[in-house]
Amino acid sequence: MTAELRGTWLYDAHVDLGTPIMVGPTPEGVRAIFPVTGGRLEGPRLKGRFLPHGGDWARIRGDGSIVLDVRALVEADDGALIHLTYGGRLVIPAEIQARVLDLANPDPLAGDRYYFRTLPLFETASPGHAWLNGICAVGVGRVVTGGVAYRVYAID
Repeated sequence: MTAELRGTWLYDAHVDLGTPIMVGPTPEGVRAIFPVTGGRLEGPRLKGRFLPHGGDWARIRGDGSIVLDVRALVEADDGALIHLTYGGRLVIPAEIQARVLDLANPDPLAGDRYYFRTLPLFETASPGHAWLNGICAVGVGRVVTGGVAYRVYAID
């Protein structure tokens, strides 16, 4: 018998993104790099800020879906540094894609209108946050004004 998948809420995050750098069409799809310029995460065991040292090396596939490739650096409120990486998928219906991806839009569409999931992994040298080194997580995302937001769950 296999175990049921369960998760525990880890944190909510708001990641501020800068103007995307459009690499353009490559053999793998259209490459766009979204720089991380800041942001915050808050949860019961983890609180901190996103440092402006990362980004999403996103790839827009031929079917319009977006493959995420994120690397970010978080400084926890206690000063610990946490390297965060995640892949994922952002699948937006064609008729709303331009509106959803307009980060300057003051009225973003609700996240239930599209599919946005991430698979965060963590790496830290901090003894107080070493538990992060041994977990897998899943994030449910949405595009918000100026960036993206996630609710992230540790998989039990």
